Amino acid sequence: MKAAYYEYFKGPVTIARLPDPTPAANEVIIQVKATGLCRSDWHGWQGHDCDIHLPHVPGHELAGTIVATGSEIRQWKKDDRVTVPFCIGCGTCVQCTNGQQQICDNYYQPGFTGWGSFAKFVRIPYAAENLVRLPDAMDFVTAAVLGCRFITAWRGVITQGALKAGDFIAIHGCGGVGLSAIMIAAAMGAVPIAIDIDETKLAFAKSIGAAFTINARDTVAVSEGIIDITKGGATVSVDALGSRETCTNSIRCLRKQGKHIQLGLMAGTEANPPVPMGEVIAKELQLIGSHGMQAHQYPAMLEWISSGKIHPEKLLGKIITLEEGCRELTDLNSFRNIGVTVIRMD
Repeated sequence: MKAAYYEYFKGPVTIARLPDPTPAANEVIIQVKATGLCRSDWHGWQGHDCDIHLPHVPGHELAGTIVATGSEIRQWKKDDRVTVPFCIGCGTCVQCTNGQQQICDNYYQPGFTGWGSFAKFVRIPYAAENLVRLPDAMDFVTAAVLGCRFITAWRGVITQGALKAGDFIAIHGCGGVGLSAIMIAAAMGAVPIAIDIDETKLAFAKSIGAAFTINARDTVAVSEGIIDITKGGATVSVDALGSRETCTNSIRCLRKQGKHIQLGLMAGTEANPPVPMGEVIAKELQLIGSHGMQAHQYPAMLEWISSGKIHPEKLLGKIITLEEGCRELTDLNSFRNIGVTVIRMD
């Protein structure tokens, strides 16, 4: 099969011809039709993710059709149109039996613990519990936009943040996950405040539902600006980037008993940020992590999409080839792209 491939961290990402995968008993093989290009893939290529074993094929935001099934797979068949969460639960550990497959004790992540979707075919284990059937009207590119960023924002805002209509929500970083959070929050009737250093991205955020925008490059005190807009602080604040600065700003912009939701990965030089714990105690703040979403939570999100309440296709920035994806993967930390970039497979 044709695949994007690297042999060492920070090394060249090239097109290679690799063996086609075959399914074990609980697995399916998906022919990838579209796959998102995500900053998490860049973190993996940098070597920030210790789950990766070299050589490697990246990619985890995928949609496609089943081309082969293992002997234990009964409810899925060849040609079914599917997507899958980026964190795949085993179905038998304590977390999975409690419905928390996104933090499975034996998790599998295509593009991290195993070869991913920057390839013609991708192997998916624990398939019976983790595949998600795509609505007939949804194209593969839109399904890839859901990837990890939209589903991460959905669960982070709705489940972990418990956001309500009328709440102020600050979203730090207008990349794919931040823009997704803005769209979802606006559809819920909340009041999103978008924070970024790029005016073009802030304008895009405004077009999909941000009520207010703050350019952090031009603002000395971001958290104070949010407190001023909200007359006391945000009810929920999301670090959608994953930096020491955005994490701190997110915590400090909250009103009393507010919730900070950490969606952006804290890796490399940004790992283990200092926390303003004095404010956490004095304001009784909640610091909450959120890691993807389980397959069984997709139906509510897909219903919102099918009914036209949310439009993830509007987050599509551009469509590229796999060859272009090899080049763009190594440049993701420049933050040049607006919206979600999707690789359409030939």
